[in-house]
Amino acid sequence: MSLSNSQRKYLRGLTHDLAPVVTVADKGLTDNVRAEIVQALDHHELIKVKLRGDRAQRDDWNAEIVRLSGAEAVHQIGQVACYYLRHPKKPQIVLPT
Repeated sequence: MSLSNSQRKYLRGLTHDLAPVVTVADKGLTDNVRAEIVQALDHHELIKVKLRGDRAQRDDWNAEIVRLSGAEAVHQIGQVACYYLRHPKKPQIVLPT
């Protein structure tokens, strides 16, 4: 699934009020952190993740999260990245067309 510019803009607006649900820090993307991200996406559809590392490490983690979860990266600003994955059975967020 690929998001259009208008859908990505809509989701960015929704992320303003979100608090980070997962923090990736010194130990990186451990199995527990990966499981938390997947579970949070399944429950919320749109999540904010705090990535605590240098720029190259954050970019690597961002790519890994997208790859392992199948989510779309909505945006990344500094140490915060947002991801969207539509729930297959009960979507909560209605995207503009």
